[in-house]
Amino acid sequence: MRGFLLRLAGSLPALVAVIIVTFVLTRVLPGDTATYFAGPTASAESIAQIKAELGLDRPLPEQFWSYVQALAHGDLGMSLTTGQPVLTDILARLPASAELTLTGLLIAMLIAIPLGIIAAVKQGSLADHACRVIVTAGVSLPVFFTGLLLVYVFYFLLGWSPAPLGRLDAFASPPPPVTGFYLIDTALVGDGETWRGAATQLILPAATLALFALAPIARIARASMLAVLGAEFIRTARASGLSSRTIILTYALRNALLPVVTTLGMVFSFLLGANVLVEKVFAWPGIGSYAVEALIASDGAPVQGFVLTMAILYVLLNLGIDLVNRALDPRARHA
Repeated sequence: MRGFLLRLAGSLPALVAVIIVTFVLTRVLPGDTATYFAGPTASAESIAQIKAELGLDRPLPEQFWSYVQALAHGDLGMSLTTGQPVLTDILARLPASAELTLTGLLIAMLIAIPLGIIAAVKQGSLADHACRVIVTAGVSLPVFFTGLLLVYVFYFLLGWSPAPLGRLDAFASPPPPVTGFYLIDTALVGDGETWRGAATQLILPAATLALFALAPIARIARASMLAVLGAEFIRTARASGLSSRTIILTYALRNALLPVVTTLGMVFSFLLGANVLVEKVFAWPGIGSYAVEALIASDGAPVQGFVLTMAILYVLLNLGIDLVNRALDPRARHA
């Protein structure tokens, strides 16, 4: 427990660094917020007035101190593009991004872990070659290209998928918000038609993320299983006359999953970055597309809120992975 609390405390300096770096970058990047929102025909006096209203004419340390004070009260600022508080926008859009990312990660795990294990157990088999092909494709193909390719094939050529225009088509109504996850909320109210519509809209973007996440998970699963199968306790189990099924499922699998679980934190961080591109390709109304739109408009507050939210999610996920590792590995409980 002490080690867990130390990890939690050790993540605080990282969050502070994220706050400082993000604040500075939004101030030094090209683009003038006041000029953008004043319009191309605005006079210098109008631009100066907007800067004064936004506090952009004050010294940078003073702006940062005001920003930190607002953060202490849970205020992430106001979005100039939407006219809403950034926290409100993020809370409204976060479930869409979370549903997409977690679905993609779940699909990747369900395919990559068994594939990696089978490839390690049966080296040189069809599964082993398929694992190498998938790993190569996942590493080589840019995520936005994969998304566009899937749209072209399954929507434009085959017509199997609906138009990539968000979480629901134009004729469907969102379910009553409970969790913000459309698949869960529609199931809670028993709306099967809307559930099917949400699921069909989710398939292609989730598959795009899943292919991106398949590569590292399958590679780590295969390498970890090969290492475990070569360990002495596995040779001892085989010499004792235990069946291959018992050795793999009872002894090898649990030890092989430890590096895979640890890798999930890194994979999730990759998906957070890839999610931004996938949301733009599929017009997905998540916080990634929200941040991109704000960045184009030189709207700093949403960008700062997005980066801080992603950092917090990443820290919480890694702490959760530590807990799972402690449950799988008794040696880690005393660390």
